[in-house]
Amino acid sequence: MIGVGLLGGSLGLALRERGRAKSVVGFVRRAASVAECERLGAVDLATRDLARAVAKAELVVLCTPLARMRPLVETMLPLLSPGAVVTDVGSVKGSVVRDLEALVARAGAHFVGSHPMAGSERMGVAAARADLFAGAVCVVTPTRQSNPAAVRQVEQLWQAVGARRLRLSPAAHDQMVSRSSHLPHVVAAQLTNLVLGPKRPRAQGLLCANGFRDSTRIAASSPEMWRDIALANRENLLRALAGFASGLRDFQRALKAGDARAVSKFFAQARKRRLAWARGAGARPAE
Repeated sequence: MIGVGLLGGSLGLALRERGRAKSVVGFVRRAASVAECERLGAVDLATRDLARAVAKAELVVLCTPLARMRPLVETMLPLLSPGAVVTDVGSVKGSVVRDLEALVARAGAHFVGSHPMAGSERMGVAAARADLFAGAVCVVTPTRQSNPAAVRQVEQLWQAVGARRLRLSPAAHDQMVSRSSHLPHVVAAQLTNLVLGPKRPRAQGLLCANGFRDSTRIAASSPEMWRDIALANRENLLRALAGFASGLRDFQRALKAGDARAVSKFFAQARKRRLAWARGAGARPAE
């Protein structure tokens, strides 16, 4: 495990609790994290020595912010065992796969991208939970160059911790998550900035009840992580933002005109679609 925060720590906890790994070794950056990771049971061994973490590993999972993945893999190349499988938990797949697939192949190893659709606004190994991936969808993004056995191994990893696998191309993944994951984070951040800005009255925060709390929870996520995600998927995110802004402008015009029918349709359509989604009306991923 390269990085033992929320996702890496949760994966380690789940693998150890379910007895699905011979040994879980975690690479961390800070000395204080070594004892913390071991005390919380996220890994069998935590180390700041990358060679010790990677040597003889059959499977390496990159659980770091996107911008750190390539430099770490470049350092890891001489340390990887031939035939080892490398995957990641990144929220953007196109750039990660382009950067890492050929790079990892130089070491005679295999890279297959993956993205578990699970997380929290909380950060660090202290927030990790063994059931984080239970019932969650994990997208695996093989390419034409992917080793079939490596793809199966990555899918088995996520199934072993309770996730449901879904195969998509890196491009299809990035397009869809730009709307369903990345856009909501931008909206939550802007809503928070607008409502809780320094020019608002002191009483404003007292009027922020459940609706505001639920809508902005993810605005408390790691700024570093979301900076990397937004920039790495910027073309898709820009299109998602344009579509979102267009819908808001339509609503703004209806509201300005006092068009009760259009305003009612806006809310009714959203309610219908949200309820259908919550009932599981969409396609289920393959188990």
